[in-house]
Amino acid sequence: VTQKLVDTRDIYMAQLADNKVQVVPEYLSGIGDYLNDQANGAGSTPVTSNNVEESLDKVSMLAEGEGVTLLEPAEATDQNAYAVTKEFADKNSVTTLSDLAATSLPIKLAAAPDCKDRQDCAKGLKDVYGIDITQVLPLGFGTREGKDAAASGEVQLVQVATTDGSLEDDGLVLLEDDKGLQPAQNLIPAVNTTWLADNKGAADALNELSAQLTTDKLADMNTAVDVDREKPADVAKQFLEDEGLLG
Repeated sequence: VTQKLVDTRDIYMAQLADNKVQVVPEYLSGIGDYLNDQANGAGSTPVTSNNVEESLDKVSMLAEGEGVTLLEPAEATDQNAYAVTKEFADKNSVTTLSDLAATSLPIKLAAAPDCKDRQDCAKGLKDVYGIDITQVLPLGFGTREGKDAAASGEVQLVQVATTDGSLEDDGLVLLEDDKGLQPAQNLIPAVNTTWLADNKGAADALNELSAQLTTDKLADMNTAVDVDREKPADVAKQFLEDEGLLG
């Protein structure tokens, strides 16, 4: 395997379709939104939801038109998520976003700069949950600045990832997305269809990997890298060995 690090989906999707790259680790709704915009225009009605199987069926059809095959999605999902301090959660008895809405508290949110108008961020938190978002501080997605703002009480809610392994150390707890605001972002291999026809064993190997990859395991690996400062390649190899995936 030769790794080719590419920054943007626009670049690597074109290379995947042209068989210049054969395999890309993707996110189900992320690639789905991209393919939908490519096929139907920017701002098209989304084809994805929080339902994994329904989203997979629709996105797979779009991918086939680009010469790309989606394999089996992992249970592991790397979604936008929202956290509060453990102190705030305990004081207000909140474990879900619906619980937070029920408090009727005015909420300041630390999040990515584009959060204000996004359905999966401030807009959806208001429209779907009825949370009283009074201000969005553009401190970034899952950043130290955002987490520090929550710890200091400058904000009550901070945007993070479901796979952030450092939340416990930061004194933060995730609130469950109990109404399914976030679309399914399960990790999924996207493979060039022509190449896959000549390398059928690749599908078996990648599907085996997906079957073992959970959100908790991914978060543990992130913790090993982000908190314990282990090398990503060493952490990945240890995971493959522990799961019996290395021959």
